[in-house]
Amino acid sequence: MAVWALGLNHNTAPLDLRGRFAFAVDQMGGALATLREALEGQNEATILSTCNRTEIYCSGTEKQMPKTLQWLASKGDVAVDDLNQHLYHLHDQDVTRHAFRVASGLDSMVLGEPQILGQMKDAVRVASSAGALGTTLNQLFQRSFSVAKEVRSTTEIGAHSISMAAAAVRLAGQLFEDLSKTKVLFVGAGEMIELCVQHFGAKKPLSMTIANRTLERGDRLAQEMGASVMQLSQLPDRLHEFDIVVSCTASTLPLIGLGAVERAVKRRKKKPIFMLDMAVPRDIEPEVKSLSDVYLYNVDDLSSVVQVGQASRQAAVGHAETIIEKGVQNFHRWMDQRSSVPLIQQLHTTADGWREAELVKARKMLAKGDNLDEVLETLSRGLVKKMMHGTMAELHAAQGHEIEGVHATVEKLFLRNRH
Repeated sequence: MAVWALGLNHNTAPLDLRGRFAFAVDQMGGALATLREALEGQNEATILSTCNRTEIYCSGTEKQMPKTLQWLASKGDVAVDDLNQHLYHLHDQDVTRHAFRVASGLDSMVLGEPQILGQMKDAVRVASSAGALGTTLNQLFQRSFSVAKEVRSTTEIGAHSISMAAAAVRLAGQLFEDLSKTKVLFVGAGEMIELCVQHFGAKKPLSMTIANRTLERGDRLAQEMGASVMQLSQLPDRLHEFDIVVSCTASTLPLIGLGAVERAVKRRKKKPIFMLDMAVPRDIEPEVKSLSDVYLYNVDDLSSVVQVGQASRQAAVGHAETIIEKGVQNFHRWMDQRSSVPLIQQLHTTADGWREAELVKARKMLAKGDNLDEVLETLSRGLVKKMMHGTMAELHAAQGHEIEGVHATVEKLFLRNRH
């Protein structure tokens, strides 16, 4: 079986391009179906899509990188050549090594951050439910989870790590000296917003409000964190009330436009407003950044903030890479062994046929009243003769330079314990 992958991330592609290739959870099943159809159906596939990366992992009898690339380009409505400038293409061991590094947090914007592991598990769960996950990719990802667990438990890779949510609080603190005097609005109610609510809540702001398309989820989060809720449709009329706006939804179009923010700024009468758009694609129109008294940041702007403590974690990378490399070699050893399975099955079938044939002869001899020792002798000689027939034929047929190789193979198979 072949494995291949391609992807783009925060290091290779700008935010707006990444946004074109973001897959929401409810889109993933359909996307996997069309991908496998493009690959002619007999392939395994998994899509990992986060705010910082979109990656496609595939496995099949032969690599189909061009078709995979064409499918992805069509999904984002981007020319293949234009997209290719921002992609990394991975084959065989490079795929495994990359998956293990991603799961372990070595390829993240925040070195050692743990959130990516959960996102990978979600991607695998979706692929499995969609029937797109087979033996090879399942093994690849299960082993990546095991390697990640070992890396996190035996190295300092996650020590002193500042999460994206903590970075959001730190960035807001650069504008507002005392966050306890601010009013905070969270748009969305997913995992990232939940983490942000927890981190901002620790600063005891004057108020926290959650606006979400589904009130039920927003209300649950609000009750847990002592926040209030509002409908997403109220956002344009109430935007001026908030000093800090943090947005992260799965919307494919911006939820907060330039006009709404302009009106909010006028009503705030020069009071600054901090806006953090953590969504990919964007939730807030980028033109908002040009407005006076508005400080708009996106997920890529957090990169400089999250580098804090990076040096202390960097020292653990070498140890982590050693663990990963061992895992890579083990996985591909398993892959190589899998190619022998059909041959092993044929050997077992043939050997069972020999055994059954000799048992039939032995039972006939016993029925005629032949001596038991004679029957056992005949049975054992018959089995040995059948087992050795092919080997003896190869030895007799070998000529010239072939003889040495055949001799070495026979010795390895039959005479390894002769000393």
